[in-house]
Amino acid sequence: MGVPWTITLYSGKLETGKAAINAAFAEVARLEKILSDYVPDSELCRLSAAAPTALPVPVSDDLWRVLARSLEIRDISGGAFDPTIGPLTTLWRQSRRSGHLPHAEKFAAAQAAVGADAILLHPNQKTVSLTRNHMRLDLGGIGMGYAIDRAMDVLWQHKISAAMIDASGDIAVSNPPPDTAGWNISVALLSHAPGQREPGKLILTNAAVTTSGDAFQSVEIDGIRYSHIVDPKTGLGVLGPAAVTVIAADCTTADALATAVSVLGPERGLSIVAATQGCAARFVWVQDGKTRESLSARWPSVSK
Repeated sequence: MGVPWTITLYSGKLETGKAAINAAFAEVARLEKILSDYVPDSELCRLSAAAPTALPVPVSDDLWRVLARSLEIRDISGGAFDPTIGPLTTLWRQSRRSGHLPHAEKFAAAQAAVGADAILLHPNQKTVSLTRNHMRLDLGGIGMGYAIDRAMDVLWQHKISAAMIDASGDIAVSNPPPDTAGWNISVALLSHAPGQREPGKLILTNAAVTTSGDAFQSVEIDGIRYSHIVDPKTGLGVLGPAAVTVIAADCTTADALATAVSVLGPERGLSIVAATQGCAARFVWVQDGKTRESLSARWPSVSK
């Protein structure tokens, strides 16, 4: 899925552990062919290419689950997370490469292809309708988390009860390693930020944690620093620097909420996290030259 993955697990037998890891990676490879917007013949890309659909299109169970959860997160975030954002993310990728803001005409056309009514789900038949010309679905803010959750399910099926899956910072863990209280997860620092304190480590079991921000994917255009995360309302990258870390029961939720909170900002974003059962978040940003931090309800204590 375009980033390095690491699976760490504990098993009584070496061959059992190897078989479980191989099966988990095979599941990730299978899902990439369904959910990726970089693979031209993925199920997602083929669905986007059919827009606008003359009739509702049947989709696989995996794509249905991710789209359904995407729309749930879209609704609770007031559109800060939007799976129809593909035309805008395509333009923004071009801007990050060129160092220039999108051309006005292309920008307007991309905005016209994005919106809540651009996609309709029909639960009884598990079919999808796409209503706008030139629209393109983008599951980059949730697909990785879903793949991690499914890979963890595969490990459980192979009787692996203590494992960690790390996809470049999107992390899920199951039961703790032997003789420990849990998995030690370092909380991300905000890059290039003055005066920030060392955030320490989380100790987690049967949970997921995801960090979203501009630490490694940012661009400066006309003296303004932008994230790779696109705000559906502005069509441009979120202003940085900032970093959001979300803890949830599953990585699908953590991944999508981290993106939504990055767009919404600390006050509105953390209120949504606080209202979501089993979730907690930490938002770090720079304001007036100072590093600021805000924690949601349920954010756990950290070890040094």
